[in-house]
Amino acid sequence: MKHALSVTREQDFAAWYQAVISEADMAEESGVRGSMVIRPWGYGIWERIQKLLDERIKATGHENCYFPLFIPLSYFEKEAEHVDGFAKEMAVVTHHRLIQKDGKLVPDPEAKLEEPLVVRPTSETVIGAAFSRWVQSWRDLPVLINQWANVVRWEMRTRMFLRTAEFLWQEGHTAHTTVDEAMEETMKMLEVYRSFAEECVALPVVAGEKPENERFPGAVATYSIEAMMQDGKALQAGTSHFLGTTFSQAQSIKFQNAEGQQELAQTTSWGMSTRMIGGLIMVHGDDDGLRVPPRLAPYQVVVVPMLRDNDEDAAILDYCGDLVAALNKQDVFREPVRALLDKRPAKAANKRWSWVKKGAPIVIEVGGRDVAGGNVSVLRRDRLYREDGKLDSQIVAKGDFLGAATGMLEDIQQALFADAQARLHGNIDKSITSLDALKAYFAASKKQGWALVQWAKPTGPALDKVIEWLKGEKLTLRNVPLDADAADGACIFTGDKAVERVLVGRSY
Repeated sequence: MKHALSVTREQDFAAWYQAVISEADMAEESGVRGSMVIRPWGYGIWERIQKLLDERIKATGHENCYFPLFIPLSYFEKEAEHVDGFAKEMAVVTHHRLIQKDGKLVPDPEAKLEEPLVVRPTSETVIGAAFSRWVQSWRDLPVLINQWANVVRWEMRTRMFLRTAEFLWQEGHTAHTTVDEAMEETMKMLEVYRSFAEECVALPVVAGEKPENERFPGAVATYSIEAMMQDGKALQAGTSHFLGTTFSQAQSIKFQNAEGQQELAQTTSWGMSTRMIGGLIMVHGDDDGLRVPPRLAPYQVVVVPMLRDNDEDAAILDYCGDLVAALNKQDVFREPVRALLDKRPAKAANKRWSWVKKGAPIVIEVGGRDVAGGNVSVLRRDRLYREDGKLDSQIVAKGDFLGAATGMLEDIQQALFADAQARLHGNIDKSITSLDALKAYFAASKKQGWALVQWAKPTGPALDKVIEWLKGEKLTLRNVPLDADAADGACIFTGDKAVERVLVGRSY
């Protein structure tokens, strides 16, 4: 069968990924290295992510706010490990004015800032400074806030949605009286991310704790959700950090406890970004383009009238308009159905394929014969072809489709999740017990997936040796799954008694 994209996943997964983004009109290069223009369909998906995740964040008691894009360098210097972790990625503003010199615009030497400003790579430092002003007593705690913002990290190797110099995200920040309360918050938000990924993005994930070398700079503990892409690589799709008193000490976030003594607050932070869209593409896309889960699709049903510039056109448009209006009155996933009438002056086949490539869950085509017979032609994006390779376009009565539309959308959502879940569960090898076997697993041309191996949790030079070996094999430690079986043998890397199991894989 002939596919809509010029390159398939099997031929070149990286090129296929870029082709999906381009053909689905999701994003394009901006003229600045590592930065992208997010086009309406791509941004519409991000708006859906924002809406659904924001509802879950607010349901846990958090409030939205906003902090400055520019952060004084001195804020970072107060926390050595944090600044060291981000030093190579920081964009810095040093001047506030330009002048003409030799026909070019250059920074004015007289306009040098007294203190350089860092373009926000993350906001622990500036928010910590605010917390130090807001918190005086135990009665002021907990502080539970979130912001939706852009951040800048000067990535050396960029890829749209996955690693860009500027990206969009939400970052939550909280302060608490006790370690137990802060850890409860950390795990609560990890579960928010897990449930959001699986229920809304149809993205099955493994939730767990990051090994020491993978922790967020300055964190006591970092937890993540890891998703498996179709090429077997891992994508870190969201993180939640227990920061302890690291930033409280640096930013002087202190409070008077009930006994009148001064204590440092226990803090957390957690975030999810536009990287999730990259994960959506690589988990759900096929050789015809994107497939968007109905809960995230800007439009769940697209109606394409087959116009021929004749007397039938008005009747077809009226018929399609009535169909869209009826759909918009129905509810699915506790929201009105999002249906669109595509009236663009283009050939119906071209419009159909444009929506196939964008991944609209259901595409409806209506021609003169459909109007006369009271029918519609239904194309489900999750199962595009019949066994004979032809498009699986079903002609059904208009009333029957309206009665089945919401159930069909729910079925598509579940089908996409089930497909991805089967891939995840079927590609984690739990039998590997030696480094030679681990190396062979990832060296095999047809092997795609992760390995779950025994782990002794080494530190210091022993951990450095493990990391060096992994880098040589282009592998990373992903996380220690919360639901993994207890360790019962020797660590695959050190030979010491294992204390837990850790996921190993290649990653984005």
